[in-house]
Amino acid sequence: MKNKLISKAEFVSMIPNGASIMVGGFMNIGTAEEIIDEMLKTDVRDLTIICNDAGLPGIGVGKLIDAGKVKKLIASHIGLNPVAGEKMTDGSMEVELIPQGTLAERIRAGGSGLGGFLTPTGIGTIVQEGKPIMEIDGKKYIVEKPLKADFAFLLGHVVDKKGNVVYSKTIRNFNPLMATAAEHVVVLARKVVEIGEINPDHIITPHIFIDHIIEGGKQ
Repeated sequence: MKNKLISKAEFVSMIPNGASIMVGGFMNIGTAEEIIDEMLKTDVRDLTIICNDAGLPGIGVGKLIDAGKVKKLIASHIGLNPVAGEKMTDGSMEVELIPQGTLAERIRAGGSGLGGFLTPTGIGTIVQEGKPIMEIDGKKYIVEKPLKADFAFLLGHVVDKKGNVVYSKTIRNFNPLMATAAEHVVVLARKVVEIGEINPDHIITPHIFIDHIIEGGKQ
């Protein structure tokens, strides 16, 4: 069996300039903060970050935005991070705002191998600009395309050495979806246990989706 345990430094060294990264979390709840901290030690830049929000100044993905490492942010809102708003306004960071449910479904579609989906959300607003529109039974829908990424950063509550993941409470937000929609998936584990210690009924993300495991608090 492949040893999936890896150090933060080893993993971050794999990330090239220009990479697209999905980051789990909802206002930093469920965000793999230690991996982001490790990225700040590197020169990696021009990243595309896909996440629910822009975090906060100095917190979560906000740290990457503060450091000027993010070229494009794809998120559902940025209102609690004024730095992100400033960068969006001055053009130093491209921002694509997506309705939250649509963002989740685009990631789900990417992980499921779908070509896209139809949604009425955003019809008649700037959300529909440049997107195909379909009419079914007299109702208009936006054709939304799937989202995928090069990497996904997850936060797991308990993870076994095979990579089976259990999430705790609201940590289970975007993490399970993002686990399916990236080429390289890493989970920062609050606790790593031996194979067989997790009740199979409690596993949310199966090991087949996990490429690397980082034990939280370890170098």
